[in-house]
Amino acid sequence: MQNLRNIAIIAHVDHGKTTLVDRILHQVKTFRENEDVKDLILDSNDLERERGITILSKNVSVRYKDVKINIIDTPGHSDFGGEVERVLNMADGVLLLVDAFEGPMPQTRFVLQKAIELGLKPVVVINKVDKPNCTPEEVYEDVFDLMFSLNASEDQLDFPVVYGSSKQGWMSEDWQKPATDVSYLLDVILEHIPAPEKKEGTFQMQVTSLDYSSYLGRIAVGRISRGSVEPGQKISVVKKDGKIEKSEVKELYRFEGLGKEKIKRSKLEAGEICAVLGPDTFDIGDTFADFEKPEGLKFLKVDEPTMSMLFTINTSPFFGKEGKYVTSRHLRDRLFKEIEKNLALRVEETESADKFMVFGRGILHISILVETMRREGYEFQLGQPQVLIKEINGVKHEPVELLTIQVPESFSGKVIEIVTRRKGDIVHMENKNDRMHLEFSIPARGLIGMSNSILTVSEGEAISAHRFKAFEPWKGDIETRKKGSLISMHTGMSIPYAIDKLQDRGRFFVDPGEEVYAGQVIGENTRDDDILVNITKTKKQSNVRAAGTDEKSSIAPAIKFSLEQCMEYIKKDEYIEVTPKSVRLRKIILDEHERKRSERKD
Repeated sequence: MQNLRNIAIIAHVDHGKTTLVDRILHQVKTFRENEDVKDLILDSNDLERERGITILSKNVSVRYKDVKINIIDTPGHSDFGGEVERVLNMADGVLLLVDAFEGPMPQTRFVLQKAIELGLKPVVVINKVDKPNCTPEEVYEDVFDLMFSLNASEDQLDFPVVYGSSKQGWMSEDWQKPATDVSYLLDVILEHIPAPEKKEGTFQMQVTSLDYSSYLGRIAVGRISRGSVEPGQKISVVKKDGKIEKSEVKELYRFEGLGKEKIKRSKLEAGEICAVLGPDTFDIGDTFADFEKPEGLKFLKVDEPTMSMLFTINTSPFFGKEGKYVTSRHLRDRLFKEIEKNLALRVEETESADKFMVFGRGILHISILVETMRREGYEFQLGQPQVLIKEINGVKHEPVELLTIQVPESFSGKVIEIVTRRKGDIVHMENKNDRMHLEFSIPARGLIGMSNSILTVSEGEAISAHRFKAFEPWKGDIETRKKGSLISMHTGMSIPYAIDKLQDRGRFFVDPGEEVYAGQVIGENTRDDDILVNITKTKKQSNVRAAGTDEKSSIAPAIKFSLEQCMEYIKKDEYIEVTPKSVRLRKIILDEHERKRSERKD
């Protein structure tokens, strides 16, 4: 069997993971001399490049000193936990990448914990040692403490450390002695990461991710855990419920460089990561096994969703002006296509044919789907996010998250006040590098709409992250957004004169010259009730002009929310209208009289 290593990379957002993979690929000359290669090769999706986060796990392989190294990229955010667990099942070791200035971050902990539970051997890379004021030795201590707190074994705690700078393209054993390339890191991987065990016996492979090609159909990706497989081989698919379906391997691919190489006559052995084409009906977690004596592997458990959101077709007066796909059929097909590959997501149909409940791991998880869909040309509306409630032994339980906030000391009092008002309990508090490191246990409900308040009171300085802890008994009511909405009275264009005259009523979300419609939420009231305003009103023209009576209007800039901020902001009786060009807030019932009537019924 060829020499092989399977390694997953774990890193927090923006700690340089994708840049490091770029450097490794260049080091082993994956590309031709004349090939024009973009940076951030792994972040292939536009959203990943813009946000600097990894959403989908990907596979690349490099050959170094006659050894093939499969590098598996893992998402760093706990909202994508569904991806993480499956991906780690394919690896024999992990590369933990940590920023030499920031040290290990909360989201890194989530993925590392899963890796340690699976018994994977870690190699620690302390990156960005070229940054001013960085403290690589202290970061090394922090990583050791983190591994220890996660109950790592003695072998795992005896991890090798590599220092370097992905940006400058070097890795070395001493951060004060820069090298010329990243070969030291590759040598450490070969030395410390074990080769996969060669298990004899009948064929077994668990499907850990799905690929989809409009030309070939569904492709199963996984690691062969036992035996071998070749094109044309008859296999069985063992489902979650134990059912067995017979099939055959029509085509077989292995990962080479950034692409896939088709296997024609040879077979692939245990330990190799491959893509199989042939079976039609399979899901992530199913086992491809021997035709005669199929044995299923333990089914993968994926973290359950903690939040739901209503997706419905756009019914605003501006319906169909900006989107390409606007019908309920388009929306339904797109959502059901998504759950084929996005395992932690669930979609349920409702009594109404044009409304769908989408369940996800958190606001970021759902907002990435929304953002992807609007870029593809979809137009739809979203309801207020709701957390999932469970009955356990007759007691109402809700999802609780561990929230970590790093904030300058001067703002820590205000931040603690906001979190405790939302039923958050302080778990841990310490001062690190002039910043307060605060840890809370807080209901997932409390997180909805909180990031805006925390960023406001900390003047944009707070860094927060959260991860799912457990379902715990209901914590009681939480006060939500107090301020009411400013609602447009008419449909038309917003006029600077009208906005100027109404500025004392609240803050506006629309600029002068923007098209608005009756029932659209165009601002936030200074008080706690909703109020109708007319921003399409023009100044009365008279033929008398007197010197000095014309006032100059100075209009405060409109507040522009990101998609996640809109999700956190809206109330129960409001929708977010999402189109490829705009994100607007609106009342569910646009007509004012009907709105009042339904309020009286409630």
